[in-house]
Amino acid sequence: MKSQGKAYDVVVIGAGNGGLTAAIRVLQAGRSCLVLEKHNLPGGFATSFRRGRFEFEASLHELNDFGSPEEPGDIRTLFRELGVEDKIGWIRIPDAYHLITTDKQYDCEMPFGLQAFTDKMEELVPGSRPSVTAFFELCDEVRAAQTYSMEVNGHTDSEYMKKHFPNFLRAGSYSVNEVLDALKMPKKAQDILGAYWCYLGVDLDRMSFLHYGSMVIRYITRDAWMPKMRSHEISLALETRIRELGGDIWYHSPAAHILTDEAGAITGVSLTDGQVIPTHHVIANMAPHVVFGSMLDKKAVTPQITRATNARTFAGRGFSLFLGLNKSAEELGIKSHNYFIYDTADTVKQYNSMRRVDTNHVQATVCLNNAYPACSPEGTCMMYFTTLIMSDDWSRVSQSEYFKMKDRVADDMIRVFERETGCQIRDAIEEIAVASPTTYARYCGHPEGTIYGYETAGWDSLMPRMMMIAEDAALCPGLRFAGGFAMRSSGYSSAYVSGDLSGRQTVGDLKKEGR
Repeated sequence: MKSQGKAYDVVVIGAGNGGLTAAIRVLQAGRSCLVLEKHNLPGGFATSFRRGRFEFEASLHELNDFGSPEEPGDIRTLFRELGVEDKIGWIRIPDAYHLITTDKQYDCEMPFGLQAFTDKMEELVPGSRPSVTAFFELCDEVRAAQTYSMEVNGHTDSEYMKKHFPNFLRAGSYSVNEVLDALKMPKKAQDILGAYWCYLGVDLDRMSFLHYGSMVIRYITRDAWMPKMRSHEISLALETRIRELGGDIWYHSPAAHILTDEAGAITGVSLTDGQVIPTHHVIANMAPHVVFGSMLDKKAVTPQITRATNARTFAGRGFSLFLGLNKSAEELGIKSHNYFIYDTADTVKQYNSMRRVDTNHVQATVCLNNAYPACSPEGTCMMYFTTLIMSDDWSRVSQSEYFKMKDRVADDMIRVFERETGCQIRDAIEEIAVASPTTYARYCGHPEGTIYGYETAGWDSLMPRMMMIAEDAALCPGLRFAGGFAMRSSGYSSAYVSGDLSGRQTVGDLKKEGR
C-alpha cells in the first residue's frame, strides 16, 4: 500500500539549474511547488567539491549574458527577478578567450567588448573590420528577436517579426559558416571568431547561425562572470529563495514514476520509497529519454512520443580533469583565464576527431585564479580541463581498462597544455581528480554521460525547438522539461532561461485549466 502525501500544484523532478529556476517561477505566481532531488545537495552539475585544500568548480567555466550591475544582461536581470542576484558574490572574467591551435596557425588572446574585440581582430586580420562589424550588427538583431520571443512566451507575431527583425528571419535557415561566407569575412577571422563553438558542441557547418550568433554577442558585449564560491553558490541561493517563497525541497528523494490516469493525464509522482505525491503538473530537469523510457506510465508513452524522442541525437559526453597546483599561476606562467586548445580551427575536422577517445586532443581549460586570485590558498592555483566526446566511444572502455584510460586521457591533456603554452605544471600537481562520461552518467543520470543534452543541429537546432514548444508540450499534457535537455540546449545561461520559460508556461497551463 503506497502512502499518499500532500498534493502540490507542481512537482519539479531534479534540483538542477533549470529545475530550481522553474520552481521559483511557480512559487512567485502563488502556486505550491515541491522539488524532488535524489542527491543530498542542490544544483546538479552546478556544484563544487573539495580535494585537500582546494575547492574545485565542477563544471562552470564562465556565465555569459550576465553583464554588470549598471548594464545587466538577460541572466543578471533574470536573477534580479528571481530574487537571488544579491545572494551571490560575483567576479568578472578578465578576457574572452585564448585560442591556440596545435597546427601552429593560431595563438591569440581576444578581449571582451565590441570595440576592443573588433580592433583586436583588425590587428590580427587586416581588412576584417567591415565584416566583423556586420556580424555583430546581425547578432544584435538576433538577440533582440529572441528577447521578443521570450517576452511573448514564444507566441510571436509574424508581421511584427518581419517588420522589426527581417535579417533574423533571412539568416534563420543558414549555418554559421554560410553566414560568415555571405558577409565576406576573411577565413582567418572566421577561424578566430569560431573559437566558442565547443561551448555548443556542433561544428560550424551544421550549427545554426542564430544559435551561435546569439551566444557570441552575449559573451562579447556583456562579458562573462563567475560566482566567487563556484557555481554551488548559485545553487544554494536558488534553494534559499525557494524556501523563502514557501516551497519545499526534498533531498535523498529519487522520483521513480510519473503516474497517469487511463486518459494519460498526470495524477502524481511516486518516489522510490513508495510514497505518492499528488499533482497534475511535472517539470522534469532531466533527459526525456529517461523520463519517457523508465518514468512515465507506459500507457501514456504514445508512438508520437517514442518517435520524437528517438529521433534526437545525444550531444557531447563529458571528460574533465581538475588540478590543484602548489604554485601560483604567475609562477607557472599561466596568463589567461580561459584557453581553447584545438588541433585545427576547421571545426568539421575537429568535431570528427572528437568522436573517438584516442583521436581527441581538444581542451577548454580554465585557471580560475586569473579571474579570482583568492579562490585557492596563497601560492597555489587551480585548473579545470574539459573535453567532449562526440559519440558513445567511451562505452568501449572495458572495466579492467577504465582507470588506465582515465589516466591516459588526463596525461594527454596535461602534455598538450604544457607543449602549447610552455607552462610546466606537472611537477606542481598537489591534487588531481578526473571525471569521465561514466562519472557524469552516475552523478546526474544522464544517458551515456552527455553533459550537453541533445545536439542542436539541423531540424533540432535552437529555432526549430523554440517554434515547437507548444507541439512538444502537447505530446504529454502536464509535463514540461527544463535544463540542458530542454528547448534552450546546454549551458548554464540556457538552463536558467529554460527553467524560467517552463515555470512560467506551467503557471499558464494551470490558469487555462482553471486550477
